[in-house]
Amino acid sequence: MDTELSGFSPMKLKHLPGLLLLAVVAAGAFFLGRSTMHDRAAASGAMPAGERTFYTCGMHPQVIQDRPGNCPICRMKLTPMRRSPVGTGTKDETAAHRDGIVIDPVTVQNMGIRLTVVTNGPLRRTLRTVGVIEPSETALVDVTIKFRGWIEKLHVNYTGARVRKGEPLFEIYSPELYSAQVEYLSLLGSDPVGRPGAESLRRAARMKLRYWDITDDQIAELETTGTPRKTLTVVAPGDGFVLEKHVVEGQMVQPGERMYRLADLSVVWVHAQVYEQDLPFVEVGQEAIVTLSYLPGQRLRGSVRYVYPNLDEKSRTVRVRVELPNPDFLLRPGMYARVELSREVDPAALLVPESAVVRSGTRNTVFVALGKGKFEPRQVALGPRADNDMVQIRSGLQPGERVVVSGQFMLDSESQLREALLKMLEPGPTGAVMEKPEASNPTGRAPAAAASPPMMNPGTR
Repeated sequence: MDTELSGFSPMKLKHLPGLLLLAVVAAGAFFLGRSTMHDRAAASGAMPAGERTFYTCGMHPQVIQDRPGNCPICRMKLTPMRRSPVGTGTKDETAAHRDGIVIDPVTVQNMGIRLTVVTNGPLRRTLRTVGVIEPSETALVDVTIKFRGWIEKLHVNYTGARVRKGEPLFEIYSPELYSAQVEYLSLLGSDPVGRPGAESLRRAARMKLRYWDITDDQIAELETTGTPRKTLTVVAPGDGFVLEKHVVEGQMVQPGERMYRLADLSVVWVHAQVYEQDLPFVEVGQEAIVTLSYLPGQRLRGSVRYVYPNLDEKSRTVRVRVELPNPDFLLRPGMYARVELSREVDPAALLVPESAVVRSGTRNTVFVALGKGKFEPRQVALGPRADNDMVQIRSGLQPGERVVVSGQFMLDSESQLREALLKMLEPGPTGAVMEKPEASNPTGRAPAAAASPPMMNPGTR
């Protein structure tokens, strides 16, 4: 006994009460600190039971973790993205989380989100396209003959010459034509009383000359002079310009051979190209404004006369014919022209700015502002695009609703992230949260493909 107590001296027993008091104070401070931390967490909005906070990377949104940390790709600090119900909410609450996005009003202002009201207005579209001036096909005339002969003289001997109706074009010698003149004169001088049927033969000989395009004036001259002419003068059948000339003096020509092509250019056509999606804004009879760099400052007015039934497979355009008066012959075939076509399809169409529509390739989404920082992504059916960067809404919106026209891409990103997260958090049969087990990704590294779906990353403990 003396040996066991030999290590204790009176001096050591003197300090024992002080050590016990220090231990009691330390234990009290420890439990008081834990209680204070718990109160602060509750006051600062700590997560109630049944909710979880997730963290994501602003540069790599496919990285999602259930605790704070750094992005495994770029090492940036992760930011909280939401508090999500974990199988404790009702179906209505889950649908509300899925269909709407709630953002603090201050954040909305910082994001630069701007709104506009869905309105009814005229669906008017002005198409601006290009075209080529061409002669009217209805004003083209080919000069041919119906007998064989030789060109003795050309009165119009160059392309582009302007001619008028009845003006001589060329003189032609034909043995067949000369014989027909002699035959007609012989029948003309015969006595119809002494020869039965002479009058009918005379009429037949005259009709033969007419069928060979010999004019009445030329036949009358033949009857007056009584002498057949060696050559026949062929005159212009109408006013116009020589677009083509295929003969020279001394040339032999055959029946049906084209020698001249004439065109009346007092009215010209402009063939404009219109894309297939713009055809609803084109109709026969509407006004067309034509301008040319050759005539600066002049706006020529014409009208749409025909929309061709075929589509150019390469350019995906349809030809539209615009008819344009050309009294001064300032418009020449082959010129390029700018064409404006304007038409109002619907006087009271439902319109929104085109910037309000988020196009994903498979669907068109508009974000509707519901008030108090809540936004609803809504799919819409689009109609034609109108002037002033407006687009028609066929279904999905109502007049008076407010839609986002600036900052909607941030909302779209948030909507897609939350949709993917909700799919991962959908409770199974037992109400547990469905997520990848920690063993499937022990390193905490994100997938290599940035386009892969969001992944739960347990992180490190």
